[in-house]
Formats: sequence, structure tokens, C-alpha cells
Amino acid sequence: MSQQSSAIELLGYAAASLTTLSFIPQAMRTLSSGDTRGISLSMYAFFTSGIALWLVYGIFTRNGPLIIANAITVVLSGLILQRKREDHLGEKRSNSKAGPRKAGRKHRIIRPKVRPN
Repeated sequence: MSQQSSAIELLGYAAASLTTLSFIPQAMRTLSSGDTRGISLSMYAFFTSGIALWLVYGIFTRNGPLIIANAITVVLSGLILQRKREDHLGEKRSNSKAGPRKAGRKHRIIRPKVRPN
């Protein structure tokens, strides 16, 4: 392996380490608190799918930084996605039990009484 390709490989590992490490605190917070209200289900599904595809690409190209970074990230994002799906399905069930009128209605509208003159 040439010195230039070694430097490029190290650059890849540094980039992979930083992006993966930056994701870990938020993933841990979400998993420990269980609060997924601020996460879009569709966005996270696309994100996790993209990470999985990068992992497959890394495997086919035998790119160590891509494999390591995306293997870690796909596990964490997969756990968060699963948690979000469970919360989403739980919300749908609780809304359907509330009945059609209450499910879509979040606030009560108060109208002032009009007095006849």
C-alpha cells in the first residue's frame, strides 16, 4: 500500500469516526428516554435505509471506514426506528380507541356568548 493510499485510508477512518461518534449521544439519549416525539418516522426510515445501503456498498467495495461507521450507525438508527414505529403504532391505537371525533380534535373551541340587545 502506498503512502498516499494509507493517508487517504486514515482520512476515511477519521471521517467515519467523527460522523459515527457525533450520532451516538443523540441515539443514547433517545433510547434511554424513550422520547421519539421529535423524530419523523418517514425521515428516520429513509435515513436508516440509506445507512444500510452505504454499509452494503462498503462491503462490496471492501472499504473499511464505510463498513465500520455504517455498521455501528445502522444498529443504532435501527433501534431508534423500531422505537419510533412502536410509539407511532401506539399513538394510532390510542387515537382509534378515542373515537373518530376525539381522535382528530386536540383543542376545544370556546365561543363567546352573544347577548341580544
